Amino acid sequence: MLCIDLFVSGRLCLFGEHSDWASEYRRIDKNMPKGYSLIVGTNQGIHARVKPLKEKLLITSTLPDGKIEGPCELEMNEKKLREKARCGDFFSYCAGVASYIQRNHQVDGLLIENYQMDLPIKKGLSSSAAICILTAQAFNTVYKLKLTRRGEMEIAYQGEIMTPSRCGRMDQACAYGSTPVLLTFHGDYMDVEPIYPKEPLYIVVVDLKKKKNTRKILSELNKHYSAIHSKISLDMQKALGKLNKSVVLRARKAIEAGDCHKIGELMKEAQTIFDKKILPACPSELTAPKLHKVLNYPGIQSFILGGKGVGSQGDGSAQFITRDSKEQSLLIETMERELDVSCLPLTIPRGKPVQVSQRQS
Repeated sequence: MLCIDLFVSGRLCLFGEHSDWASEYRRIDKNMPKGYSLIVGTNQGIHARVKPLKEKLLITSTLPDGKIEGPCELEMNEKKLREKARCGDFFSYCAGVASYIQRNHQVDGLLIENYQMDLPIKKGLSSSAAICILTAQAFNTVYKLKLTRRGEMEIAYQGEIMTPSRCGRMDQACAYGSTPVLLTFHGDYMDVEPIYPKEPLYIVVVDLKKKKNTRKILSELNKHYSAIHSKISLDMQKALGKLNKSVVLRARKAIEAGDCHKIGELMKEAQTIFDKKILPACPSELTAPKLHKVLNYPGIQSFILGGKGVGSQGDGSAQFITRDSKEQSLLIETMERELDVSCLPLTIPRGKPVQVSQRQS
């Protein structure tokens, strides 16, 4: 069988970060709020060639800086793959997905050659979810498992939670590529609604070139969120519940209308809510001096309509929306020259975008 080329984008959470895992507390308390998020795939992602392989999983990965990880060779044995997933190293995500696939579909092995990655790692753009989706797609495509996109997302999620990562269900929506989607979380369940803007939207994603500890952020936020009667817990439940729902549903209308000015206003509102009601749960990570310096930098205010943190927040990444492609370019030029950051342009197209293709080579 010839190699098959696959591409999976990263995921940018436009609005509603943390509402996915927070909604999972509805499993034990139906009074806990539902979660709502708006996400879109990035222009950057993971490119790979895949083909069947006898009895083993063989993976190599080329990182954004050109460094090559692997090859990693694993026996297609459910228990051994699960053990590899639990160790939490670079290849644990692929192993987790393969373990779940093996338990439910009993397929043969796979070669995954990730030959290009232009998606920043550990910057809130779901690089781990992207590799999980890619692995699920690879097994689905090579072995003709007839999984739907939602089926691939479920397998990617189950594979990732075998690792030490404590992701919610939002991340795997990178499977939808460049189509913005509204996600509604009901405990273990998730509804997905694609959104098609009437006008293109011009986003800039900013790598702040600082480190953040996502595992610590998620651990601290979960600890405080579940401490039902504390002030921080009540503030978090309001922020991730009623206030988040209001912002996300208004943002959905603005995206559909292609209203970049309204989206910018809502980004500012969302960041204010986060700083007031969620930041106190993990101040060591979420105070994020570089993020707030960039958001408030005087030299870019004439180019932006609004901005906010990305993903779990912290000093990982930021996002801005501009009026048009010209101001998008000026913003990138100014920030990279003056703020020691790296910028990724993201243009969300109007109407129904072309779906990501799978082509044989």
